[in-house]
Amino acid sequence: MESKTVNALKAHLALNVKDVEKSIEFYKLMLGLEPSKVRTGYAKFDIETPPLNLTLNQNPFGERGALSHLGIQVGSTEDVLAMRERWHAAGLRTFDEMQTNCCYALQNKTWVADPDGNEWEAFVVLEDNLPETAPCECGDKTAEAQTSVKAQAAASCCAGDAAAEVTQASSSLATESGAAETPAVEAQFADCGPAGCCAPTAVKIAR
Repeated sequence: MESKTVNALKAHLALNVKDVEKSIEFYKLMLGLEPSKVRTGYAKFDIETPPLNLTLNQNPFGERGALSHLGIQVGSTEDVLAMRERWHAAGLRTFDEMQTNCCYALQNKTWVADPDGNEWEAFVVLEDNLPETAPCECGDKTAEAQTSVKAQAAASCCAGDAAAEVTQASSSLATESGAAETPAVEAQFADCGPAGCCAPTAVKIAR
């Protein structure tokens, strides 16, 4: 029996989120487009490049579960930097891993994290199929950034001036290019105080 050719249109990814409104705002900034459908506890983004049907489903949950991370593979380091600058312009915090040996491939990448801690990478593969003896550096630079943020956040609580320290911590996490964070980032933490002691959550890579 001859098999029929399937006309596959695009991949579909459905994410559970705790707060759909907050997640909609993040993905509007990250993707640079409006959702194609919004309902109570639900939103859909119909992405053309790369082809993806992304839906957000509001559901209560505790741990993040088995999801490791998500990514967009691009064609060059210039594309990685362009994606990073687009995210910066939208007010999102990014973390770079350049010339890193990850998943047995040499890569340049930049990361953002959504309100539920789901990490997205824009990455280019420079050299693939590295030997098994090659060191894996996944998350090294982002782990260092996370330690720096936590230390500064703790200091801000003691000083009773969390908002100022959060701004300083956010600035210290500017990427290797030295790009400054946008006012939108500072606005995200404008209501921080000693009681809440909120600070930017650094990307924590878990594979």
